Formats: sequence, structure tokens, C-alpha cells
Amino acid sequence: MQTQNRIRVVALGLILDGDRVFVYSDYEPIKQRHFYRALGGGVEFGESSLEALQREFQEEIQAELTNIEYLGCIENRFTHLNQPKHEIIQLYRCDFADSKFYQLQEVTFFDGNNKAISAQWVECDRFKSGELWLVPEACLQFL
Repeated sequence: MQTQNRIRVVALGLILDGDRVFVYSDYEPIKQRHFYRALGGGVEFGESSLEALQREFQEEIQAELTNIEYLGCIENRFTHLNQPKHEIIQLYRCDFADSKFYQLQEVTFFDGNNKAISAQWVECDRFKSGELWLVPEACLQFL
């Protein structure tokens, strides 16, 4: 849980399959807009961002990652539910170790607040055209 006036360090994994990217979707009720984001989560004290990435994928969807490559750091300042947020994102490009994940239409998991979250494959062009909203938007350059 993020509190105000705190910068959160996050590790996200960008998984591509041809012209598709694996992302989860959620809804921002204040902005009345759906958004999409790569999977991952917060880095815990004493943990590297790579370790956090691997742990989060294991916890959320029981997936192991392979071919992990560091892409860079993104500073993300935004407002969510009328609250200012600030993240430092360690972004990785990676693949699923188990090919079954490339065949799935949707994977449902629960976040830290026990809210059901759905992740799915989405065509990259839908984000590039602006039809769908990928956050943070700096991730678009890696699609």
C-alpha cells in the first residue's frame, strides 16, 4: 500500500509476443478511463528489482521468467483516485519460461487488496494509436 509523500520503487516486466504485449487492465473511476500496465510490483527492502520482478510474477500468476533484460528506469508521477503518486520503475523485457502462457486468452489474479485483476495479450498497435491507454506512457517506446 502506497502512502502519500513516499516514492515507491517498482519492477515491471514487459513481455512481448510478436505484435502483442502481456498487460493487466484496471479502471480509474475519477478519470473514468480504463488503463493497461505491465505486470510486476513493489521492490521490498533488501531485494533487488530483478528479484522483485521474479517474485511478483510467481506470486501473481505462478509464472517463471526467462531471457530477462534490463531496459531502463522510468520516473512516473501521476494521480490515481485523486491521490498524487510517485514511482521509480525498473523496467525489464522478459519472456515466460512456460510456453502455455502464450496460448492463454486471460489470466486472473488477486492484488494486495484481494481485488481480482485480469491480464491478457493486447495488440501493441492499440496502444501506439492511442485507442488504449498504456501506463506509464513511457513504456510505449519499448513496444
